[in-house]
This record gives sequence, C-alpha cells and structure tokens, in this order.
Amino acid sequence: MSTPPVPSRLKLPWHYLRSTLIDSTPGVISAWKTFAEEYKLGSHLPIVQKTHGRRLADTLKDETICNIQDTELLDSEILRFEDLVIQGSPVALEGAIEFLTQLDSHHDMRSRWTIVTSASRYYATQCIPKCKIPVPTSGFVTADDVNEGKPKPTPYLEGAKKLGVDVTKCLVIEDAPSGVQAGNSAGAKTLAVCTSHKREDFENYSEEIKRPTYIIDDLTGVRVKWENGKIQLTIDTRRRPDGSAIL
Repeated sequence: MSTPPVPSRLKLPWHYLRSTLIDSTPGVISAWKTFAEEYKLGSHLPIVQKTHGRRLADTLKDETICNIQDTELLDSEILRFEDLVIQGSPVALEGAIEFLTQLDSHHDMRSRWTIVTSASRYYATQCIPKCKIPVPTSGFVTADDVNEGKPKPTPYLEGAKKLGVDVTKCLVIEDAPSGVQAGNSAGAKTLAVCTSHKREDFENYSEEIKRPTYIIDDLTGVRVKWENGKIQLTIDTRRRPDGSAIL
C-alpha cells in the first residue's frame, strides 16, 4: 500500500504569476453558444474546451473557428463577447481571495505577484474589482499587452518583466493546459489547479513541456507566509478523499 504524498514546502524567493482567479464558466459557455449560432460553428461546447486559456483575439481570428480577420470587426466582437461573459456573473474561484490576501499580508510580498490574463484590459478592469480580487501593486498583464498569447511564453515573460525578476524565480499558477505550457516554456515552475480540467488531464501528458511541476485540486491547497526574508509556500498536492476534481 502506498502512502499519500505529504504537502510540499518551498522556502524560496518566489514571485507569483497568476491567471487562475475567476470562474467565468457560465458566461463563457453562454457567449460561445451565441457566437456558435451566429457563425454557424456547430456545438459550442468543444470550442469552450479547446480555447480555454487562449487570448480571445487569437480564438476569434482562428480560421477553424470564427475567422475574423478585419481588425475593426475583431475589436468590436471581442468587446461583445466579453460583455456576454460579464453578464454571466463571474465569481472568484475557491481559495483565490484568501491566497491573495495572504500574499498581501506582508509588505515585502505585495510587490512579488501579478496577474497574467488572456482577457482584455477592459474585461480585467471590470471583473477583478467585481469579484473582489485584490489588485497587485505592480498592475497586471492582459491580452492587450502582448503580441502572442498562451501557449506561447510571451505573457509570462512580460509578467516577470513587470515584476523586475528572472522568470526562473517565478511560480505560474494556472488552470489551463495552454497556460501551463506557456509557463513551462517561459522557464518558470508551474502549479496546475484542477478547477476547469481533471487532474488526469495534467498527469497524463506525455510531453514534458505540458506537464506542470505541481498539481492541486483548488487554491485552498496553497498556503503562503513570509519567513526569514523569503516566501514560504506550502502546496498540498494530495487528492481529495473522493479523488474528485472540480469540473
């Protein structure tokens, strides 16, 4: 009989690049249902799964999806889509506010994290306050700030640049395979949170570039505090008693 893994504890000068904060699933599903009907894309659910974590601009331009190449139309459709998502009443994911509150609890930690999102600045500035998510003192990185989105490493490289640190000293916290790949490609360590994908989706990747450093069920499995001039991070990688993941 194997013994369950114990929580991992890291005492390192980590910086945090986060995009796993808000559950906008109902709004995203509703928005894609509308767009799938208008653009005659068939079932919207495979698109929701396929595009999770990607920049909306990249998705809407994709020739296999909406194929919107006109810049003016693309910009207006991004706003329309994101307004539909906001109407779906996004909420903070379980443990997100508590974890960020811990990071903000010591003045030396407040400048060591930022938000890196595939959403536009319009959406981020609407939803982050709406969901009562703390705003990082360094600001955040949105889809508007980069030329390439996830799974390219550019967003997380930009996040590390915003913090003024080496990306290899950063921990990327993600719930999307494309985001994990982006973090790994950037050279950061990655923590996958199983709020939108099954644990097995991350465990069974054959390609190392897509496999996260750590996997947890949700953000309640992470604790952080300032100790001896470093951030001490505790990650409980154990499965829940029923082995489930949030879907």
